[in-house]
Amino acid sequence: MGYLFIALTVLFTVYGQLVLKWQVGLAGTVPDTVSGKITFLLNTLTNPWVISGLGSAFIASLFWMLALSKLPLSTAYPYTATSFLLILLFGATFFSEPVTAGKILGTALIVGGIAVLSLKG
Repeated sequence: MGYLFIALTVLFTVYGQLVLKWQVGLAGTVPDTVSGKITFLLNTLTNPWVISGLGSAFIASLFWMLALSKLPLSTAYPYTATSFLLILLFGATFFSEPVTAGKILGTALIVGGIAVLSLKG
């Protein structure tokens, strides 16, 4: 059950990041003035999609607490790095972000590290 809670933590985290990226991108450029920045943030924070992204982060933290109730931190935490892989894939798919050799290598090293950390013994 602990691994299910980790998976839900990662999925809600990734959803939140994707929605925030999407909506901040639609909001336009951040103004140069302090008052403009404050207005930009307040307008962004009242956006229902942004609220859902922030709520998703909160839900992810609840699942994380459940995961930690079932698994040691040193076992659970490395799996959260799977979000790097998902963000790389979804960033390229939904936002046309470049997938460079460096990003692929870095993500492969992270995933490989997860595999090593998950070995028993």
